[in-house]
Amino acid sequence: MEEQGANGALGYITTLRCVILTLTSALAIAFAWVVIPLVLRIKKSGLWVIPGPRSTSWLLGNLREYNDSPRDLISDEWMERHGSVVRIHGFLQTPMLSITDNRAINHLFTNYTYFTKPEYIRLDLSKLLCEGLLTVEGTSFIALQLDHASDLIAGERYKHQRRILNQVFGMAQIRAATSTFFDKARELRDLWTLEATAGEHSTRIDVLHGLNMASLDAVGQTVFNCDFEALRSGQKPNKFSDTMEQIFSMPNQKHVLVLMKNLFPVLDFIIDPNMKLVNQAVGMMRGIGVQLVAEKKAELLREGRSESNSLEDRDFVSALVKAHIRPDVPGGQCLSEDDVLSQFPTFIIAGHETTSDATAWCLYELAQAPHVQAKLREELRAVETDSPTMDELVSLQYLDMVVREILRLRAPVTSTVRTANKTDVVPLETPFRGLDGEMHDSIQVPEGTIMIIPFMAIHRSKAIWGPDAAEFRPERWENPPKASINVPGVWGHLLSFGGGPRACIGFRFALVEMKALIFTLLRAFEFTPAVDSADISTMPGIVLRPCLKDAPEGGSQLPLLVRRCEIV
Repeated sequence: MEEQGANGALGYITTLRCVILTLTSALAIAFAWVVIPLVLRIKKSGLWVIPGPRSTSWLLGNLREYNDSPRDLISDEWMERHGSVVRIHGFLQTPMLSITDNRAINHLFTNYTYFTKPEYIRLDLSKLLCEGLLTVEGTSFIALQLDHASDLIAGERYKHQRRILNQVFGMAQIRAATSTFFDKARELRDLWTLEATAGEHSTRIDVLHGLNMASLDAVGQTVFNCDFEALRSGQKPNKFSDTMEQIFSMPNQKHVLVLMKNLFPVLDFIIDPNMKLVNQAVGMMRGIGVQLVAEKKAELLREGRSESNSLEDRDFVSALVKAHIRPDVPGGQCLSEDDVLSQFPTFIIAGHETTSDATAWCLYELAQAPHVQAKLREELRAVETDSPTMDELVSLQYLDMVVREILRLRAPVTSTVRTANKTDVVPLETPFRGLDGEMHDSIQVPEGTIMIIPFMAIHRSKAIWGPDAAEFRPERWENPPKASINVPGVWGHLLSFGGGPRACIGFRFALVEMKALIFTLLRAFEFTPAVDSADISTMPGIVLRPCLKDAPEGGSQLPLLVRRCEIV
């Protein structure tokens, strides 16, 4: 009996050893499969001459400190210590670049078919935004091998979508939408009026929540001609706005996890607790798209307007439907049904979250700077109407300076990432002395190199904005520093809306909506801090959302003390 037991135990141990050996061998093979090409690439790369920080982890390189840095402040530190082109260590010591050189950034933005979002980031974003304008590249690695023909193939899908949607965000459309922006701003004002008190006492209000709902409704009516009724969600159940609110409070996955899931696809099978909510939200948004597209298609065909180009037919849904059904357009140039429906999640999410986030941060900074708030309120109250035209709104000089300063200091999108789809020489505005002792006025970027463009490091650069670069001071825009002229942004010498052919298509739309919200709310309320500024933190997402350090379970929020102030 004892002998049988001993034999059984020995057999179990032997089996266990075999299993462990097999698993270890499999992991070693998988590890070598990934590591060997990376090691060879590091040795062949000329990026080693670029200065940069020491790696803090053999596995994650510098990615952990990059991910954990609040407001991307680590990029400022790297820039100050090592210059405008910094080599950092990625996963398994893969060389990456952090670039704040203006000429280099302009080169990356301009040559957007060769420098695209890394596939792992694009795929992660597309889970929520689908294959819409923000995530589609149309770039094929196979196409890039076809020599000159690749110029015609790479990026065509993006350019086609962009060409169709450009007409939707023209000045005529924005001018017509301005009254709706003010309608939603006043609706939010009236809701806060019911909550806020007049006189000496103030009421604590989560301004981000209200701004999210107002902006969601504004996008629904002006872009989709659809009332989401988000601002009325407190009066009756609204599953759509409730789901959107949960999405906005959902923390994004760390850059490291997204990267590892791309390198090891098996990790994608790990259950993500947020994916059920994401899939539910995407289903709702595409469902809205299906209904609106069907209604608009029937209307255009019934009234014979499928080929009309009048202002009336240059709305978002009409533009998409006509690009899908027009009989005079060759089939290869028509938008597919999936391309059409993918635009709805893209513009519902990105079309309003950036605006509400930036406006919330603006109210926060104004609460911290009462003298700026009072000066701005004086300018706004000098306007005789509560619904000025777009031209009257954009002519308000101090309001414009405040908006520029908040988008410099609190840009909702803090950075972007690009990968080189082919080896290229990137020119530099500022030469650097390499680790080889030589001066370099350009860098050779090997195919596959990942490059981070930290917008906020540029926006906080003392070399550009002066010693008070970290301070909220709208008056700096009375005479912007000459160095800011070279920042290759699409608007205001800032990178808040990106740059080049892939710059934000709706930036003018967002600016007018933001100004309408600030105009209406500052005329009616006085804002003061509800918590100490040290208690305000940020949580990563599609945009950098505010949250409370001591209440992370509460998701994104920004409480302020709000008091009604009478117009005198």
